[in-house]
Amino acid sequence: MPSPGKKAFPLRLDPALHAAIERLASQELRSVNAEIEFLLREALKKRGVSVKEDK
Repeated sequence: MPSPGKKAFPLRLDPALHAAIERLASQELRSVNAEIEFLLREALKKRGVSVKEDK
């Protein structure tokens, strides 16, 4: 079940990409979902796109 205020949607990933994200998430003590969100925010920031963070 998604966290309140979070948009849920299906995401299809190449199994090798998912495995790499899973390994990285494990090293960073994050869930795969949290790691994907972190990576997306990091990529957007690099491109100069600001995203308001919900807390």
